[in-house]
Amino acid sequence: MVSPFRAVQLHQQAGGTVAALHTLDASELPEGDVDIAVEYSTINYKDGLAITGRFPVVRCWPMVPGIDLAGTVTASRSPRFRPGDRVLANGYGLGDSHWGGLAQRARVKSEWLIPVPEVFTTRQAMAIGTAGYTAMLCVLALEHQGVRPGQGPVLVTGAAGGVGSVAIALLARLGHEVVASTGRLEQEGFLLGLGAARVIDRATLAAPPTEMLGPEAWAGAIDTVGSATLANVCASTRYRGAVAACGLAQGLDFPTSVLPYILRNITLCGIDSVMAPYALRLEAWRRLASDLDRARLDAATEVRPLDAAIAAAPEILAGHVRGRLVIDVNG
Repeated sequence: MVSPFRAVQLHQQAGGTVAALHTLDASELPEGDVDIAVEYSTINYKDGLAITGRFPVVRCWPMVPGIDLAGTVTASRSPRFRPGDRVLANGYGLGDSHWGGLAQRARVKSEWLIPVPEVFTTRQAMAIGTAGYTAMLCVLALEHQGVRPGQGPVLVTGAAGGVGSVAIALLARLGHEVVASTGRLEQEGFLLGLGAARVIDRATLAAPPTEMLGPEAWAGAIDTVGSATLANVCASTRYRGAVAACGLAQGLDFPTSVLPYILRNITLCGIDSVMAPYALRLEAWRRLASDLDRARLDAATEVRPLDAAIAAAPEILAGHVRGRLVIDVNG
């Protein structure tokens, strides 16, 4: 029998979202064929939106947020896993339509789970989390489009955030010259320590574009910002370069033209981490295990206890969280 467990839970009241720490019973867990003793989760931008209610990402109530989790299997009704296995999950509706990782217990579908690579602890797996896994999907997309070290600078926007910080570490380890764009220039030392060759102010990219085609600057780019920033990045990408877009922190709009695509033959790759095919997920985690400098990962990680998760949500939305924020659900 599973004892009561603590969890962050969201309720809808008077059209708004109320987040609180609750003690729940195992009988309340949702459907699934694998039970997990969660050890670590994370706070991502989407979690921030869910917890604060600033954007309607939650699809059913009450909800346990947390789009990531890592822990140990305690019971399995699937032949794929057995008690004692270390597993992780990213996306698949966790935290918006299925109870997520900001809890000491979880019950999920076995097809959502990936074994934690042997080189990582469960804490490190969550230091990577959806953000780092998305960064790796972006790197794989650039590689698929032929972007190779030595071809020119690769730009990373939103560089001090979760996706950006892991992307810098990955690209630098692979031999790319990485340019980090950030609005937090006080973090220059942190970004250079991750492997960036230089740091630029995001203001140089954030204004609405005045030209649809600018000077050729980037062999490739990973953009977490969207809107005018993405438009300016595309306008300055070199001939046959590629841009991987995975975020919309600046906005949903995309004020550009077809010129970069038909005159410079650039490729814009949309990156979805939530419903990515299982084989691609495995490849991304395999590459993370081989290509991510774990010392740089640890340097970019902060750990907080479960009772600090709610307060962290507005921080991440305001851009005040540097690197990766891991939640120790038993802390």
